[in-house]
Amino acid sequence: MRYLPHTPEDIHEMLKVIGVDTVDDLFHTIPDACRNSTPMDLPPAMSEWDLNAHMDSLAATMASSNEYRVFIGAGSYNHHIPSSVPYLLSRSEFATAYTPYQPEISQGTLQGIYEFQTLVTRLLGMDVATASHYDGATGLSEALLMAVKKTKRKKVAVSVLCHPFHREVIRTYMDPAGVEVVEVPYTPEGRTDLKALEAMDDLAAVAVQSPNFFGVVEDLKGFSDTIHAKKGVMIGSFTEAIAWGLMKNPGRQGVDIVAGDGQSLGIPKAFGGPGLGLLASTKAHMRQLPGRLVGATTDLDGKRGFVLTLAAREQHIRREKATSNICSNNGLCALNAAMYMASLGGSGFRRLAQINHNKAEYLKKALAGAGVEITFASPTFNEFVVKFPKGFEATYERLLAKMVVAGLPLERFYPELQGHYLLCVTETLSKTDLDQLVKEVTA
Repeated sequence: MRYLPHTPEDIHEMLKVIGVDTVDDLFHTIPDACRNSTPMDLPPAMSEWDLNAHMDSLAATMASSNEYRVFIGAGSYNHHIPSSVPYLLSRSEFATAYTPYQPEISQGTLQGIYEFQTLVTRLLGMDVATASHYDGATGLSEALLMAVKKTKRKKVAVSVLCHPFHREVIRTYMDPAGVEVVEVPYTPEGRTDLKALEAMDDLAAVAVQSPNFFGVVEDLKGFSDTIHAKKGVMIGSFTEAIAWGLMKNPGRQGVDIVAGDGQSLGIPKAFGGPGLGLLASTKAHMRQLPGRLVGATTDLDGKRGFVLTLAAREQHIRREKATSNICSNNGLCALNAAMYMASLGGSGFRRLAQINHNKAEYLKKALAGAGVEITFASPTFNEFVVKFPKGFEATYERLLAKMVVAGLPLERFYPELQGHYLLCVTETLSKTDLDQLVKEVTA
């Protein structure tokens, strides 16, 4: 859409209707000391065509992931998206983030959220799911706050193999609330140390990611049994939702609350965002859930309808006593995910998960056969850790020049893993891509 500025005549007419003489009069209530009186340091105005050329030149300085073969996941995954999803999502009826407080005029939005929540509960094996969470990190932090409120304890345990960025967000949430966060270390097998958790007491909850940041599948059932024996809450998290098409879902492993990111569910990586927070729980924790919960009902004429239910969670009802800080509707991303899951269906979702697993295993075995060290022998999904020979940094840069991103260096997040890289494979990478990577890194 082109930018069409108002003419001076347009501005004069609008100010006249409002009853002021100048635009500055609109801000007369702001003290002079709070205003910026100096002109903005902006370059001279450009014509439309010069501006387009300038934007093109800026875009050319950045790499586009579509042009690269990217072997990085680490919380943001590249998947094929059926053409039906962006087409349906672009319809004008859906392109609004208006909060559905008035059910009589928001039936479409409410039904979309209802369908999304239904699909999420089926995927995760939970009783109830909410909507409108920004991403997996905030959803996980909200889940821990739920446990703190439920147990009245001020200490939570978080696996060191939860996404490093998620752990940063958790600390941001917990510090002001006076909640102590202790980290559970990992074992030589690349899994969270269950014995370390057994030695911890007075925990409100433990949060364990599966597949974890190394791509390793965790024993959520073991952690559930251990934390339940301590009268705490088991929280499962994830960054790759496609994994649940193949793995035993959290509900079948005794998890109380599940929090994760739904970016994989048909949402493009889009230069780092947006994400989609998924949050679901058993009925026992239903009233502690933040966000929006849509229910189906019937009106006075017996017709089916949708409403926000258990709305005491909403800040417009309870204000400072609300259980949520969600204040804008992430409904478009939720609808995107619902369309994606409905497009694939149950069998399609499982088949996609199997393809992702098989391709990752193919690359893992090919690298091992070429002499590359596979760091952890535990089962993985989509991602795995390798240790490349000393001096691999030069090879990494050479591959970048060939538009290949050979994994994520882990030393930044885990200093003890110098020379280790996290590799990710999804259905978007071909066998030729995988074979070429093996050839390049072992040359």
